[in-house]
Amino acid sequence: MPAFPKIGKESKKYLGDKAVKKWKRLVPSGLVLTAAFLNIISRIWQEFSDFYVDNIFPLWVETYGRITGLFPFSVGEWMLYLGVLLVFFLVAGGVALVCISRRLPEDIKKRCQSCFKGYALFCYYVFGIVCVIMTLNCFLLYQVSPITERYQIGEGSGRSYGLEEITLLRDYVVEQANALAPVFDRDERGYLICKIDMKEEARAQMGRLSEEFDNLKGYYPKPKGLALSGFYSQQYIMGYYFPFSMEANYNRQMYITNMPVTMCHELSHLKGFILEDEANFIGYLACVSSEEALFRYSAYLSVIGYLDRDFIKAIGEDEEVYHRHPQISPLVAADKKFLTNETWEKVEERAVLPTETVKQAADAFLDTTLTLNGVEDGVVSYSRVVNLLLCYYDGKLW
Repeated sequence: MPAFPKIGKESKKYLGDKAVKKWKRLVPSGLVLTAAFLNIISRIWQEFSDFYVDNIFPLWVETYGRITGLFPFSVGEWMLYLGVLLVFFLVAGGVALVCISRRLPEDIKKRCQSCFKGYALFCYYVFGIVCVIMTLNCFLLYQVSPITERYQIGEGSGRSYGLEEITLLRDYVVEQANALAPVFDRDERGYLICKIDMKEEARAQMGRLSEEFDNLKGYYPKPKGLALSGFYSQQYIMGYYFPFSMEANYNRQMYITNMPVTMCHELSHLKGFILEDEANFIGYLACVSSEEALFRYSAYLSVIGYLDRDFIKAIGEDEEVYHRHPQISPLVAADKKFLTNETWEKVEERAVLPTETVKQAADAFLDTTLTLNGVEDGVVSYSRVVNLLLCYYDGKLW
């Protein structure tokens, strides 16, 4: 049997380069498949998701969450904008290459194609990494057991509540808010004046609440204001959790009464409470137990609208019955705003796109994201905080 011919150095180099190129293409594909596999496992095996959020997820905020927390600006926000630029250049480069490739000399054409393929592969790597990070820091969290089951709130929420309970809770929150509204210092326009460090107080309150909810234990970075808050104001967004930087962000332009509960809401996402109704609930509890009046006021204002709406539904929109109960004071109603009129004017002046267009696009994106992650009622899920509050106050108010 004749011996196989020896492989020369050039052949070895060629085969080696070919193998490297193959692996370079396989790695991002492997990342995407890993993310898909983890998503599938989490949807069919809830115990896996519960174990992950209790034992593994906390590592991320304790590691690179501490690193991104060193920066005075929102790292995640600028990573988001960088991602938009990467996609833009990928599309623009592809279109440009198609349009002008016929006019280029063959050698330049090949170099341009090689550069574009290299950039496209780089974008594919980024996409694979983003898929894994979003899965680990966001999507898996949607599949954990409800907070009522994990912490036996209202005996696991097995009980249903009716008119009597919603009335008692609504009246309680209205009375508390009405009592707090006159105690604050205000400017000549009637706007609240804040003299406390809300970021530190938010971190402190979340730490105190960890005595009741184990998952809230550990490190908290300072909440960071969004640089382009005007754009987020057009979307009516108060805060943002960036999974790829483990940061809690808030809208710098919103009215001050929204800030404490929003900071606590976003910090709760860093501890695995990704569902918006649960984050609303955690944010409320963190603020309502604070010694700072602004934090308690922020808590009551954050849920008063949901409670009042559900109360009206429960009484069949009967105005006579409604007016027999405590009324939301004009001062509370004035403080229950997203932005001040002056801020809205500045937002509209600097807006690149109409606010209505931005709002509709943002709502559609958020609703789709929530629905794809198993939150069937989409953005409506925010209002489910009422049921969590009814469970929590069971045995306290009735």
